[in-house]
Amino acid sequence: MEFPDLGKHCSEKTCKQLDFLPLKCDACKQDFCKDHFTCAAHKCPFAFKKDVQVPVCPLCNNPVPVKKGEIPDVVVGEHIDRDCNYHPWKKEKIFMYRCSKEGCKKKEMLQVACDQCHGSFCIQHRHPLDHSCKHGGRPIGTAR
Repeated sequence: MEFPDLGKHCSEKTCKQLDFLPLKCDACKQDFCKDHFTCAAHKCPFAFKKDVQVPVCPLCNNPVPVKKGEIPDVVVGEHIDRDCNYHPWKKEKIFMYRCSKEGCKKKEMLQVACDQCHGSFCIQHRHPLDHSCKHGGRPIGTAR
């Protein structure tokens, strides 16, 4: 060999090929041939440092921040154990304003309050004449 110092051997244990244009792994900083320079090809133990994706909690669908050097699976697991806001047993009620008219069981998403008696009613009973409003003597808008 005329140039014994030229090139480097592949750091993969099963390869050790002399490569004149070796490629350096960004994560572990070792030299590899063209067949083994990817993290997957040489099973790089530091590949998680190169991965900059933000994992999302599978329960609450919120992003979980991961610091450099931490393993994402461990951090997401800790989030689920401590900080996760997912409660399958607790359902948020949408229709929560029940009609005050006697005998009516309808519920509304938004409160429809009577201007005279200040009761909460459904759309069908929102007018003072429809819920027999007794406040203020006579109801507003009666036809004669």
